[in-house]
Amino acid sequence: MAGLASESPGDAVMADEQSGTAPQQERRNHAMGSQIRLHELVESLNPDGSPLTILTAPGSVQGMDVSSYQGNVNWSSAWSKGARFAYVKATEGTFYVNSYFAQQYNGSYNQGMTRGAYHFARPDRSSGSAQADYFVNHGGGWSADGRTLPGTLDIEYNPSGSTCYGLSNSSMVSWIKSFSDRYRSRTGRYPVIYTTTNWWTQCTGNRTNFGNNNPLWIANYGATAGSLPYGWTYYTFWQYADHGAFPGDQDVFNGDASRLAIFARGD
Repeated sequence: MAGLASESPGDAVMADEQSGTAPQQERRNHAMGSQIRLHELVESLNPDGSPLTILTAPGSVQGMDVSSYQGNVNWSSAWSKGARFAYVKATEGTFYVNSYFAQQYNGSYNQGMTRGAYHFARPDRSSGSAQADYFVNHGGGWSADGRTLPGTLDIEYNPSGSTCYGLSNSSMVSWIKSFSDRYRSRTGRYPVIYTTTNWWTQCTGNRTNFGNNNPLWIANYGATAGSLPYGWTYYTFWQYADHGAFPGDQDVFNGDASRLAIFARGD
């Protein structure tokens, strides 16, 4: 069960990096999309500097994703501006826990939003199954209450080395499958996969159809979601900008509020 989070700021110093200072911990903390901004050309404004018109389906639900970089979020303000769901960074690798997780995860829920947690993958550090366990053990679980979303695996460019974390295509596919299978065995749901088409093509080689089980969260900072990674015919979430009306990144659910509730329940 997802329950309510109780992590304290001290929980951010974990496992093999317990000796790190707070600034060192933050350097090991990478938000969703942070590496995409560094590696892919993105354009979130028109040539005249005005915001792009984002093309979404009628009734699509607006939301956001946040990490410790947003600190204590003003959830009532985000709600008043139209945010109805939020994903919160819980963990990274097996060494980092978001010190603001409780305020963000519980605060969004208490405001009335549908909430979920995400894990920043570090395939160069430990196995997929070990990181899935760490994620679930530190806030990344799921419950069928209709307002808790399945956890998300944030798999993107390596922040401290080779793009694909030194793994071959087949090894990367195995790592992702290990995480996904372990998460499902712990929670009963397959995790959402957050990625970009470019990274996915380069690092998995388009070898396995994760679209059969794993919902897609596509990152593309443009007017449309663009081409999707191999194996997916539609996206569930789309991260369309790294700033906007809401704190953190700007997201949309590909459906209306009733569909979001169904997705949260796992129906």
